Amino acid sequence: MARTTFEELLEAGVHFGHLKRKWHPAMAPYIFMEKNGIHIIDLHKTVAKIDESAEALKKIAKSGRKILFVATKKQAKDIVVDKVQAIGMPYITERWSGGMLTNFPTIRKAVKKMSSIDKMEQDGTFASLSKREVLQINRQREKLQKNLGSIVSLTRLPAALFVVDVVREHIAIKEATRLGIPVFAIVDTNADPNLVDFAIPGNDDAAKSVEVILSKVCEAIQEGLDERKNEKDKEAEAAKKEKEDVAPEATEEKPAKPARKTAARKTTKK
Repeated sequence: MARTTFEELLEAGVHFGHLKRKWHPAMAPYIFMEKNGIHIIDLHKTVAKIDESAEALKKIAKSGRKILFVATKKQAKDIVVDKVQAIGMPYITERWSGGMLTNFPTIRKAVKKMSSIDKMEQDGTFASLSKREVLQINRQREKLQKNLGSIVSLTRLPAALFVVDVVREHIAIKEATRLGIPVFAIVDTNADPNLVDFAIPGNDDAAKSVEVILSKVCEAIQEGLDERKNEKDKEAEAAKKEKEDVAPEATEEKPAKPARKTAARKTTKK
């Protein structure tokens, strides 16, 4: 059964592409027609691509790995925060810092810096600093929180990247491609779908369009997380039951071993 319907996508305006003069030729297979100088996306193919992407993302989530969402455009930020926070996945909605993936150890150090500042505040270190120093440290903490606070849970490279705008997030896509990280993306008619591994043809500018696609994707990821939790619960329950069912082995008294006979020494007469 399809995760979404043609009518649902149509109502959200997912079919509206860019002006014909801005199109990317590689998107031709996903374009249904042109109307008033605007390309119309074939929603039947969008439905199929959403299902394909959702199933792949569900498997990744079920395996316990993280999926990093990237959407720095204004109309998608709040939607990503709302949908992705609910499923506990990391996301970037502010500026993409160069080297976020290719120089991941450095990014992790910056994330840990936030924790060290919090610790300083709690253990009383701030009391020994001047007001100016405390102010500077707090400003640094706020900046780190704004740019990297949403990836605190990302302790290692993500298993996949989900991008809302291929053109806007081209640096993130390049980094992921370089590291062999699969990229899922909403691809409008002005972008090259060959740049990503899983392209979902659709309007990446309208908030309703982005929301309906992200909703289906996040639902699939949540299903994967739930299945993983259920399997772990069943394994734990089975292990507990097996432990309770194992009867203690009866300890039989072993017969005492006969005393070892000591051979009498032979005495030889001279």
